[in-house]
Formats: sequence, structure tokens, C-alpha cells
Amino acid sequence: MTATHIDAFPLVQTGDGITTGVRYVPAEPDTVLWGTLPCSTDAAIVSVEPGETIVVDTVSHEGLLPDQGSDPVAFFGRHGVPSDQILTDAREIARIRTPAPGQGPHIVTGPIAVSGARPGDLLAVRVDDLVMRAPYGVISTRHGRGVLRGNPVLSGNYGSFCPVTADPDRGWVASMALRPDEHESASFPLQPFLGIMGVATDSTSRANSIPPGHHGGNLDIKLLTVGSTLYLPVQVADALLYVGDPHYAQGNGEVALTALEAPLRATLTVDVIPAADLGELTRVTGPFAISDGLLIPTGLHEDLGQALSSCVTNAVQMLVSLFGMDRQQAYLYLSAATDFQVSQAVDLVQGVHGQIRTSDFGPTGWASLQRLILSSRP
Repeated sequence: MTATHIDAFPLVQTGDGITTGVRYVPAEPDTVLWGTLPCSTDAAIVSVEPGETIVVDTVSHEGLLPDQGSDPVAFFGRHGVPSDQILTDAREIARIRTPAPGQGPHIVTGPIAVSGARPGDLLAVRVDDLVMRAPYGVISTRHGRGVLRGNPVLSGNYGSFCPVTADPDRGWVASMALRPDEHESASFPLQPFLGIMGVATDSTSRANSIPPGHHGGNLDIKLLTVGSTLYLPVQVADALLYVGDPHYAQGNGEVALTALEAPLRATLTVDVIPAADLGELTRVTGPFAISDGLLIPTGLHEDLGQALSSCVTNAVQMLVSLFGMDRQQAYLYLSAATDFQVSQAVDLVQGVHGQIRTSDFGPTGWASLQRLILSSRP
């Protein structure tokens, strides 16, 4: 690794750049869960009010996991990263904490209580900013968990270290070797997002961090970049929000197992939309989002076909609820005008999301969305 690679931009360590008065949640051993998600009996690490903006640090699990040696200094050192270029919070988490046995690999920051949120409400989480915290990341496959599991060549435990550099034409890009231990490489543009955003499950035991669900969690929807808003059905009092699984880039499907895993600092604004204001939107199951002029329904199921069916059903209901569209007309519209994408196919529960253009419904359609947009709420 060259100095250019490690000096692409400085590390964003715990507390760096945080000004007085900012509500800040660091990623530290006592503010994260590893491998599981918050449940109803977990105590919040901080409480915020609806409409409040918070800054949350996240760390990647890559380089910290037991099968990687549980030592990020040694792991990244093998790729030429000096110890002073490794996040101190990642080092502390690896030193003090271990992932929950038999559960997921993800490290999530939280839970964060949002005062007044109640079951039946929607928690709106707007992504205001995402800052890359380290100029490198890792893509990996392991444990026979990719789409091509069982393939004698491709199914195994291996990965690629990817330094981040600035491209004059494409902005920030990551590079990966075309062949192991050779210098020739491919590069691809970055589009950071949080793979995990969710609310606590209504249970007394913590859920595995791998499968997504009605609580959100490991949705892996690459459209949830800066400017997007994710809407999560609240399961327990005060919602108990958490975030993690930070990505610098991901292809739809996430076919090998992971995206480009790397740490992010997220600035988020949270709000609560009461159940009484939702009308027929209460019939939509699971999370949905708005991003860059798109309305994004989701569908989740162990079977990919059923996940698609669920997503289309939710899409029809959203068109009926938000735009007053006839159900049969909505179904026909979706067939002609909407893409349905495989979000990810490697996380026990399969994910599909739709991409409905809000511009197709003109000014009247946009006006009907205003009750969901944080900036328009009183």
C-alpha cells in the first residue's frame, strides 16, 4: 500500500470534529451490540426528541471478527496499514467485546430512544450526511454464504482489501486487484450508506443481526444514501433506533456476501409519524423509504419469489394510500413503470425493493407525500 492510499483523507476518530451542542453517539464498547439487535428490554444509551438531529459513529466488523484474528491492527497491518491508521474505537471494541455466539457479524450502535414513539407509529430516519471514517475497506465471502455457495471454486473464506483514492473524473473510488498479489486493479465509485437501520423488536431476546424484518435491520438497500428517509414501523415504546453495517459501495444482490465494508459517521434526523396520521398506510407491511425522487417499498421473505410478491403488494397499497390510485390500475402501472430490485440475497431473509418515480404522479401526487417528509412537518 502506498502513502497515497493511506493518506487519501484523514481518519475520523472518536470525537473528531464534533462541536459543542451536537448530540453525538460514539461507537464504543458500551454503546454497541455485536451480532444481535436491541429488543424491548434493552436500555437506551441516549434519548432524543422527535425532530432532533444526531451524529452517530459506526464501525465495520471487517478485520475484527474471530475468523480474521480478532485483531484489526494485525489484520490491516498485513495489507500495509500502519497501526496509527486504524480507528481506535474499532481496536477497543475488538479488545473488549466479542460477537454473540451463533449470531451475526455486525456491530450496531444504539439503541437510541426517540421520545414518544409508540407501537403502530412510523419512525422516520432521514440521512443528512455520511462521512467516510477510513480510506480503505474490505469485501469478503465466507462460511458458504454467498449466492454461489457450493461452487467448488467460488465458495470459501476469502476477501479483498480495497484502498480508497480520489479520481479526478469520478470522485472517491475504491480499487481492488484483478488477481491476488498483483498490482493491476479495477476501481469502482463509492456510494456510502448504512446497511443496517432499524428499531427494537417486540421481544425479550435479541434478534440475530443478519436477517432483516419488519423492524428494518439489515435491509442493505443501496438507495439509502444522503438525502433519503427510511420509515420504520415502531415495535416498542420509544422505538429504540440503532444503525450499523456501514458500506462504501454495494451492488444490488450483494451476491458474494458483503458489500465494501468500511466505517461511517452518520448525521441523522429522526421524527415520529403517529399511527392516527397514517390512514391506509398502516396496511403496508415493513419498512419503506423515499430517496432522490423515488418511493421505495420493500418485501422480505426467506423465499425470493415471496419477497417479490410482498414488495409488489406493498407497492400497490402505497399507491392506493398515497395517491388514491385504483388497485387494478396500480398493479398495471407497476408492471409498466417500476423496477423491482433484489436488495440482497445472502442474509437468510431475502430482500426486494421497488423504485416508484414520484414525478409520475405530478403536483397532486407530491402534495400527498408531504405528511411523510420531515422538512414539511410542523
